[in-house]
Amino acid sequence: MNAAGSAGSRPARGSTASPPRRGHPRPRPSTPYAALGTARGLSVVALGGGHGLAANLRALRHLADELTAVVTVADNGGSSGRIRDEMPVLPPGDLRMALAALCEDSDWGAVWRDVVQHRFHTDGDLDGHALGNLLIVSLWQILGDPIAGLDKVGELLGARGRVLPMALEPLDIEAVVRDADGTRRTVRGQAEVAVERGTVSSLRLLPDRPRVPQEVLEAIGGADWIIIGPGSWYTSVIPHLMVPELAAAIRTSPARRCITMNLSAGVGETEGMGSSELLDVLLEHAGTTRFDALIADPTLQSDSFELAEHAARRGIPTLLRQVSVGRGRPEHDPVRLAAAYRDVFDGAFGDVPEAEPGPRPPRAPAGSDGQKGADDGSDR
Repeated sequence: MNAAGSAGSRPARGSTASPPRRGHPRPRPSTPYAALGTARGLSVVALGGGHGLAANLRALRHLADELTAVVTVADNGGSSGRIRDEMPVLPPGDLRMALAALCEDSDWGAVWRDVVQHRFHTDGDLDGHALGNLLIVSLWQILGDPIAGLDKVGELLGARGRVLPMALEPLDIEAVVRDADGTRRTVRGQAEVAVERGTVSSLRLLPDRPRVPQEVLEAIGGADWIIIGPGSWYTSVIPHLMVPELAAAIRTSPARRCITMNLSAGVGETEGMGSSELLDVLLEHAGTTRFDALIADPTLQSDSFELAEHAARRGIPTLLRQVSVGRGRPEHDPVRLAAAYRDVFDGAFGDVPEAEPGPRPPRAPAGSDGQKGADDGSDR
């Protein structure tokens, strides 16, 4: 198997040697929101990785008739990192988590969601491995095709959507980080960059021009909406804008585009940065790509109103809505997030009242359950 996750042995993409693949059929949602899209229903592509993308998918699967997750493939930590060290395959962890988030609402879906998310706890080599990671890699080896393998897992789980990798080869992330004293150093690896406390001054992907699956380009070209964020800004969100072929597809798609901000800013790799700065960094990497909407939670982001004004100056309308579970926890509520997306898709922008006066809850430390549930970019 080659570095693309055994992609080398299959027929060339677009070949007439075999019929086109189809993922698990997407059941029509039980809500009327599909009517907001084309005659075929609403088609949404969500870009990201880890817990941020999973939160998006748990919300969007209630709205979209066709839902595609495009997932970062740069994870080098935990179970995924160990698998990458042993085999030249894509890191499966973020792909697994996206599939689990799309499990159908049934006893079957609940059981298989727990199965693929299960981690072994032993004194041996299996300790810390997620069963779903091993299942995905097994199917890649058996089928010789990373896309077909992910589609098979989707069928098993009854996934309400499709999960695709952003590239056909594993990526590495390299960042130049500036410390408080002005010292600059180079940090390599998604897991390492994600926990850096300095300021990321530049970012690059290795390789810088990876192959993008044709299925990803087709999904983006046929989407009604493209959603980017939430997630670890530098290691899960921005990388989608750094792959030339993928970035061009996002820029030229007839779809409308929405940025969903994290529930907390200035933590880990974005330490010391406000929400407006995070938006500027994303727009800098996006180049001439136009965005049509931005979602932010004013109950957790103290600078959300300044962000909305800043976004307006950049030509982006902002929807301020509580999309968190409340009680000061930086964790997305899928129902509230789905309602926010419904308003954005309807073009119903407006603000929620400011939270009642009182002390703001302490920000969850990086790596805590609350922070992972909101913004962490990988599940490993």
